[in-house]
Amino acid sequence: MSLSSATPIESVTKAKSRAVVLKRVRQFHLWLGAFFAPAILFFAFSGALQTFSLHEGHPGDSYQPPQWIVKLAQIHKKQNMATKPSGPARIPDRTKQVQRKEDAPAKPRQDAASTLILKWFVFLMSLGLISTTGLGIYMAFQFTRDARVIWGLLAAGTILPTAILFL
Repeated sequence: MSLSSATPIESVTKAKSRAVVLKRVRQFHLWLGAFFAPAILFFAFSGALQTFSLHEGHPGDSYQPPQWIVKLAQIHKKQNMATKPSGPARIPDRTKQVQRKEDAPAKPRQDAASTLILKWFVFLMSLGLISTTGLGIYMAFQFTRDARVIWGLLAAGTILPTAILFL
């Protein structure tokens, strides 16, 4: 005796409706993935650069970052392209009460080895995200009948945030 009280016809109908829903979900996933893939690639790449502070330079340091890395980091962190002026350092406001070092709460010492290991993990994660996004784009072209839709979504996912950035 079957636990289900559905007739064979009802079971087939339910299976077909589930298949239709699953097909629509896969299609929506493909469209969203193609649209957001350029942004995912951008943020994974710029985040990988920031993991090792390649976007930061300090006066007197031998390393000064290339401007393109500074711009990418600015877009990643602040969603704009304005960078700090390279003029003289700002003079701090002395009217505010400054807490002395002796009064400051002690900061826990962070283990340099664990920090470096985590940075490499985040860097590898960025590379993994870039790779899987590239594979997703490849699969999108393989599993769609009309490549123009994928090209259009990739273009829209690139042009729309770029245009918003320059508004």
